[in-house]
Amino acid sequence: MKVLTIAPHYHTFVKGSVESISKHLDVVTVIAHHNYLSELARYLPFPYFRHVEKFSKSRLVDLTGRPKNVKVHIVSMLYLIPDGRNPNLGGKLARKLEKFIQENKIEFDLIHAHFTWPSGYAAARLSKEFNVPLVITAHGYDVYDLPFRSREWFRKVKFALDSADHVITVSKSNFVILVEKLGIAENKISIIPNGFDSNLFRPMDKALARKQLNLPQDKKVVLNVANLVPIKGHKYLIEAIKNVVKGREDIMLIIVGDGPLRKDLEKQINKLNLESYVKLVGAKPHHEIPLWINAADLFVLPSLSEGNPTVMFEALGVGLPFVGATVGGIPEIITSEDYGLLCPPKDPHCLAEKILIALDKEWDRDKIRKYAEQFTWENIARQTFKVYKQILKRRNLHER
Repeated sequence: MKVLTIAPHYHTFVKGSVESISKHLDVVTVIAHHNYLSELARYLPFPYFRHVEKFSKSRLVDLTGRPKNVKVHIVSMLYLIPDGRNPNLGGKLARKLEKFIQENKIEFDLIHAHFTWPSGYAAARLSKEFNVPLVITAHGYDVYDLPFRSREWFRKVKFALDSADHVITVSKSNFVILVEKLGIAENKISIIPNGFDSNLFRPMDKALARKQLNLPQDKKVVLNVANLVPIKGHKYLIEAIKNVVKGREDIMLIIVGDGPLRKDLEKQINKLNLESYVKLVGAKPHHEIPLWINAADLFVLPSLSEGNPTVMFEALGVGLPFVGATVGGIPEIITSEDYGLLCPPKDPHCLAEKILIALDKEWDRDKIRKYAEQFTWENIARQTFKVYKQILKRRNLHER
């Protein structure tokens, strides 16, 4: 079986998903779309474009450990308006991809697109053009946010979903929206969560991890890994730490990530006199994240909305307890206080309380790690491959 994967990048969850399922396939061809503007952003005198730099080619694709039967290509375009605000991008991407596929004589039996927009929309056009079945994985904002911004966005996302032979989504909360608000038939949807690389995210000695990262051995380290954007709720986490330090002063919050809110968060930290307790360490390569997780005592993700965050599975895979918000698929995974504690979003007081409880609690980290084993990419790949086989079989029956 030959699969064409269309995605906005080739790292983290796309990379994990593709490389695991490649063991079941003959060839996987991945095409990631790239904005030329990301290469120019650092030279432009406008702060608006600074966040685009993280989509540069060097950050878009991670080829470490790539299997021989996985081929990765980048298709570049120039556009000023970001993906999620650009209703013309899907059609432009479809035309660009069609030309690229024909010029490079790429063969495939099935298309799998990650996100309904723009990859899913473009893939829907391509599946009709090349007469092959389509699977779309709807991850998060492309389900609960984007379709409801305007009638035009609704039509475009609905076109992609209606064109798909099957829709995979990462959480039950997304499933409900797909069925009740977007009118997708239940039997056309599978809930398959994100996963984690169990070879990369495994327990190691905490003291050794801290030594490698030059972190103090005598602190309780609370870790957050997320882009510095409003939806990740960092301002509520920093507000919570103001209350946490009243209860204990041996705490250090480390925030790994970068984004347009960095200066605002630095101002908040200074205003609350938390410079000794909160450290913004910037973005780190994915292969380094296991070291940070192993160095921590607790992982916190106070997002305002989510699909099913990959970093949650990565933390659990190491055996690290999790404190998060009751949004998206998080409550579907943190089903017991043996694995973590939850709060409503935008609630720094609850967040502070749960952090203090979690830091005092004796956690069974082996139990957390064993629970996470069901979410390895190997297990997720088996479920996805089953979907591929079913829709190819169904398509073949219809064409007889």
